[in-house]
Amino acid sequence: MDFNDLKAFVASRDNFEIRVIGHAGSHVYQVELEDVEGGRHMLTRSGKPVLFRNLEDVYLELKRAGIHRAYLVQQVPHDEVIGREAHYQDPLTSRMPLVF
Repeated sequence: MDFNDLKAFVASRDNFEIRVIGHAGSHVYQVELEDVEGGRHMLTRSGKPVLFRNLEDVYLELKRAGIHRAYLVQQVPHDEVIGREAHYQDPLTSRMPLVF
């Protein structure tokens, strides 16, 4: 989902969740949208995932798209090492709400 698709999606719907996924140790962030049907969409540019170097850049882009709330989730290295798929929404207490 590119930036224009994100803006259109936000303008037409209100039941979705935005996750800012931080990758441990690398200080790189990705943005993921999950819709009410459970579909997950990574933010892309020219068909490739957008990587942000800091949260300020994430805030600016999300604000431009009309988004004012998101959740910061941290990818857990232990899950990667043992080959387990990342569970960004479980448990709910592991997510930090962001309001900007």
